[in-house]
Amino acid sequence: MTVSTSIRRAEPRDVERIATFNIRMAEETEGKKLDVETVRQGVSKVINDSGKGFYILAEDEYDQSVIGQLLVTFEWSDWRNKNFWWIQSVYVDPKFRRKRVFSRLFRFLKELANLNGEDICGFRLYVEENNETAKKTYEAMGFKKTTYEVYETEF
Repeated sequence: MTVSTSIRRAEPRDVERIATFNIRMAEETEGKKLDVETVRQGVSKVINDSGKGFYILAEDEYDQSVIGQLLVTFEWSDWRNKNFWWIQSVYVDPKFRRKRVFSRLFRFLKELANLNGEDICGFRLYVEENNETAKKTYEAMGFKKTTYEVYETEF
């Protein structure tokens, strides 16, 4: 089953909804409780500084409510002399999951990449190791597991 959606880039009026989705995602996928104001400020910085990235939103065409999102950030590849677009903060409202919302977001993203193709060499994303549903979704969209593992240190 699908839902009628429209896809658009996020605007300042979307900060609260995106922040809410980010907080829900962290809790659902990693059991983390995020600071609301920190998340709100982080979302605002992305929306107001395109050098940091951009959000794409899915809206229910029936009532124009935001039902899904993804964030794109950039990684310069000196090996390729182009950018990878990292897909992050993917979230679809639970009522709309399994209704092809992510596939519509991803299709829109691919169209944007084609318009900017000379500067983009591919998409990357990371997924929580136990999130089998997300893994299957990404694999169905053509993503393949790499040999890289992610390491981090936080300050």
